Amino acid sequence: MSNPPGTADHVLLPGHDVPLGRYTTVRRLLPHRDRRMVGAWCFVDHFGPDDVAGRPGMRVPPHPHTGLQTVTWLVDGLVEHRDSLGSHQFIAPGQLNLMTSGHGIAHSEHTPPEHPDSAHGLQLWIALPEDARHGPARFEHHAELPSYQEGPVTVTVVAGELGGRRSPARVHSPLVGAELIYTAAGRHRLGVDPAFEHAVLVMSGAATVAGTELQPGSLLFVSGGRTTLDLEVAGTARLFLIGGEPFDEPLVMWWNFVGRSHDDIIRAREEWMAGAERFGVVGGCEADPLPAPELPTVRLKARDRHGRTW
Repeated sequence: MSNPPGTADHVLLPGHDVPLGRYTTVRRLLPHRDRRMVGAWCFVDHFGPDDVAGRPGMRVPPHPHTGLQTVTWLVDGLVEHRDSLGSHQFIAPGQLNLMTSGHGIAHSEHTPPEHPDSAHGLQLWIALPEDARHGPARFEHHAELPSYQEGPVTVTVVAGELGGRRSPARVHSPLVGAELIYTAAGRHRLGVDPAFEHAVLVMSGAATVAGTELQPGSLLFVSGGRTTLDLEVAGTARLFLIGGEPFDEPLVMWWNFVGRSHDDIIRAREEWMAGAERFGVVGGCEADPLPAPELPTVRLKARDRHGRTW
């Protein structure tokens, strides 16, 4: 296997297109064959900007999750969230939906019939550590998040802590998720936690990050041990930063489940298909629950953040 462009501590991870339902295609950036995680962040999908004028937009029927937190972040559009806890929440740009699956939850996500003409955003997962993955499910919506101006960039702290500001969202490991908006060309040295590894994606515009040119559709991984991250943009741009302490627990990730073993995944799939109480029922959604795909014929193996099997 050839290494992606970059140096030992800068690795460019190109995304690939994945259909999400009938009407939406996303660029999947994590997990990647060369880097499965960044801190506890284990999944990153970037969708849009898409023209959804006169179109249904996102149509994701009820489906299950275990062992993770979902983060929904919009730049454009509107999404309607329902889950098996009874939560019903619309999310607009600049707001955060954080759903913690714990032992199990189900949810649906739809673009409502009356919606803006453009859809653009991120769907991310955070892996729950062992001491949190068996806990109860919960849902949080945060309409206001801390932000600050630093040179040419406005930073919004979506999750964790950055620049002395902390998001109100409840997470279970040391991490950061932040949006960086540039309204003009400029250079910027962002202070970061040296205990964290980081990654940056460009949602719009273009940027040079830690000396590497970055366009929409790729994720740049940057190793830990640094106190600053150099960023430069030639014009308006929107970036998203993720990071965290290296996550040392091996994971099995399959479909919408994050577990620790093949048996974890088998059990979750069987219980979802049987309609077990573990996942509950998503009320108010007319779509049928999404059936789980067939399991592979080989035993699923736990892998560490580098992709090595255990």
